[in-house]
Amino acid sequence: MTSNETITKKAAILLGGCGVLGSLLLFAGDMLFYYNGAHTNLLENMAYAAPERIILSAVFALLATWLYVAGAGQIYYAFQPENAFMRWVVFFSFVMIMIAYGVIHAAYVSIVTSAQNAVAVELPPQALTTLAITINQTMRRFVYLPFAVFTLGFTISVWRKQTHYPRWVLLFSPIVPFLLQGTIVSALEGSAKTIIGGGYLNLILLLFFTASTMALVTRKET
Repeated sequence: MTSNETITKKAAILLGGCGVLGSLLLFAGDMLFYYNGAHTNLLENMAYAAPERIILSAVFALLATWLYVAGAGQIYYAFQPENAFMRWVVFFSFVMIMIAYGVIHAAYVSIVTSAQNAVAVELPPQALTTLAITINQTMRRFVYLPFAVFTLGFTISVWRKQTHYPRWVLLFSPIVPFLLQGTIVSALEGSAKTIIGGGYLNLILLLFFTASTMALVTRKET
């Protein structure tokens, strides 16, 4: 640790562990919403999910958000060699994304309850979900800007070797699996499609935090 570093390598590795745990927790939250064996209609799966599963999934969103934000500290550590402006831009944009993960997952509860209310009055699940889905999709659009800012800043700094990351970590940057989502999920069927497709966004972060942590664990001190 150099004199201008405010987070130690050991602390950064622990923070990365928080990110990994957060991704597993929110992935479990996704499965509590979506999983119903080989049935791949996610809205129908949510419409018939037990209330206890929905409550637990919402609680997981809160806990995972705390863990995700803690995990962002690993990004701050990795960017300590970078100039302060770029470091804070990348860090804060990543924190914004992490908070959005939890908020948008929690907001999904309104979609679930709307679908369940529709089924309760013998309507198809989608009959009462239009507003809830529109709200959720609108919230997602606001995340595209910090996601673009993070991706650009992260890519430039890592490629220029201005961070503690090796260049290979760019292969695990969230933008890579995000762009491949449609191709990967469309190739799946049955329960695999429900599991991978339903939890895809959190699996992106599981992959990223795992790669990020491994990159820092194996980094030789200079």
